[in-house]
Order: sequence, then C-alpha cells, then structure tokens
Amino acid sequence: MDFALTEEQTAIFDMAHAFGQDNIAPHAQAWEAEGTIPKELWPQIAELGFGGLYVSEDSGGSGLSRLDATLVFEALSMACPSVAAFLSIHNMCAKMIDTFAEAEMKARVMPGVVSMQTVLSYCLTEPGSGSDAAALKTRAEKGEDGYTLNGTKAFISGGGYSDAYVVMARTGEAGPRGISTVYVEDGTPGLSFGGLEQKMGWQSQPTRQVQFDDCKVPAANLIGEEGKGFSYAMAGLDGGRLNIAACSLGAAQQALDMTLEYMSARKAFGTPIDQFQALQFRLAEMEIELQAARTFLRQAAWKLDQDAPDATKFCAMAKKFVTEAGSRIVNDCLQLHGGYGYLADYGIEKLVRDLRVHEILEGTNEIMRLIVARQLLAEK
Repeated sequence: MDFALTEEQTAIFDMAHAFGQDNIAPHAQAWEAEGTIPKELWPQIAELGFGGLYVSEDSGGSGLSRLDATLVFEALSMACPSVAAFLSIHNMCAKMIDTFAEAEMKARVMPGVVSMQTVLSYCLTEPGSGSDAAALKTRAEKGEDGYTLNGTKAFISGGGYSDAYVVMARTGEAGPRGISTVYVEDGTPGLSFGGLEQKMGWQSQPTRQVQFDDCKVPAANLIGEEGKGFSYAMAGLDGGRLNIAACSLGAAQQALDMTLEYMSARKAFGTPIDQFQALQFRLAEMEIELQAARTFLRQAAWKLDQDAPDATKFCAMAKKFVTEAGSRIVNDCLQLHGGYGYLADYGIEKLVRDLRVHEILEGTNEIMRLIVARQLLAEK
C-alpha cells in the first residue's frame, strides 16, 4: 500500500496550484463583489487540460483518474473554492456527455466543451425536488423533430451565464425510470432565467432559476437513451461528491496556512500567539482532522477509479466527513484570527461562507448518511 503521490500527480497538483495563485487568488474578492467569473478565464484553464479532466483522450480530454482530479480541485480551491467548484460542475457534465452520448453528438459538442469555449451547467434540482430528485416535474414531450421542454430548475450555478445546460427532464412515467437527459444550448427559444440569487457564499458564481417554456430541443440533443437520465445523473454525482470534498479540503488547507502565518506575527502580552499552548492544541486538532480528511478522500477516489463495489458508499462517507471537517477548520481559523478574521480583507470569512454550501449540494450530508446506512444494512 503506497500513500505517496506519483511524480505525475505531484506535477498536476503543482500546476493547478500555481495557476490558481497566479490567475485566480488575486482576483477572487473582486469577482465575488462583481458576482461573476470572467468568461476568458475558462479557456486559460482548459489549456492546462482541465476542461475535460476525466473525459477520454479520444474525445479530446485529459483522461485523468478521479484521484488525479481531486488534486486539481484541492489545489484550485486554495485560490478560490467558488471558481474551483464551478469547474467541477462543468467537468461533471462533460463526463456525462463523453460517457453516454452518441458518437455524432460527442463529435459535435465535445471540442467546445473540453476547450471551455462551451461552459456547461448541470440542471437536476427543481423548486419542489431537491433530495427527492426523482420527483422532478420538468417534462420533455417527444414530437416529430425532438422534444418540447416545460418546467423550472432551481439553484443552477451558471444559470444565464453558461453556454449549454445538461438537463434532466421527464419523458415517461413517474419515478426515476421516466427521466431522460437532454442538452440545451443557450439562446434556444423558450429558454429563460430567473433573477440573480443573493447567496451566502459562492458569490462569484451566477446562480439563477432556469425556465423552459415550450423550449424546443432537437432529437439529436438527447444524451444516451430515453429513461436512463436519472442513472446518468446519479453516476455523475459520485465523482461530483469527491470534487466538492476536495474543494473543502483545499480551502481548509489554505485557511490553516494563513492562520499559521498570522499567528506567528500576531502578538498578545508581548508573545506571538502561536506560542500559547492552548492555541497550539487547536492548531494540532485542525492538522489532525485535515490529514484524516485528505487520506479518506483519496481512498474514496481510488475506490471509484477501481470500480469497487463499495465506491458509492465511500464517496458518500468522504463527502460527508471532508466537507464537515473543512467547515469546522475554516471556522476555527476565523476564531484564531480574532476580529481580523471577520474582516473581508483577510480572506478567512469568505472561506467560511463558501464552504457552508458544500454540506448541502451534490446530495445533502443527511442523504450521505442515508446512503451509508442503507448500504451498511444491505451488506449485513
């Protein structure tokens, strides 16, 4: 059993980290204030191969493993979790198209996707169906030339910003077997967007409702087979859970690094505060939890790469454990900064706000517990 990263994996992490520190970190607070990420950033990221991280090389992607991808998201989140998480969403969509779409569709859309000239959003959640995703009501009625979509998607990162939307919609009966996946391009008649959501965190990501009103989608934009869309969506979520956990991990590492630097300079009673044993114990607790989270995440990613029978359970466990650990760590780092941690200039409060949603999306942590418990009982 070898826990060390390979030279190639170390190079992947270092490349992503350097790009983030040079091209994202200096602008993260400004982008948050503006409520958007400049579109020109994405082709620059794609030049590193990050527009199709685990898309097959035949489709123009990088063909990386899930473990490799977690290194990218961990490194980029040290610059900004909001930007890194948006890239994760794009990659989840790209993988779905690469894995399940017909050859004609892949040839048509994947060049733009992997170059990130086409930025993708994932549309599953609706106003009335979150954790109960199979209860979605958006319909795609089949006609002679394709599908007519009607319905609303909620909490969509990139709504009104992205170039195309991977949409789960009902083409058949109630329940998961009646759901299909379609590809809707921006500018399609009948596609519109709600107002910009005012969020606690992830403020650089434009988030809106996505509305379909007699939205016509050609039959060629069906991804895979009718009735298989829910299984496609769920397959994407295992990797998405690893990615969002990696985003928490990177942000927590950055917060701890910033806290160590702050505490060595900050003095109280004439002594640097990192010399007080009570505070040293808090640093030790954070480091222990951070290293445990990193090991757990990488084990889960390895299991997904190996198609292990318990991969879904481990992805759920890692998502729950790492995101909650990340939130605790960044919150403790804010506390150790004292009043300065509450100020935007120090960057810690942004991390606290950004990481909170990681316990909700890609399946709430309550659903992660449910997945684990059900599989545990099934194994018995």
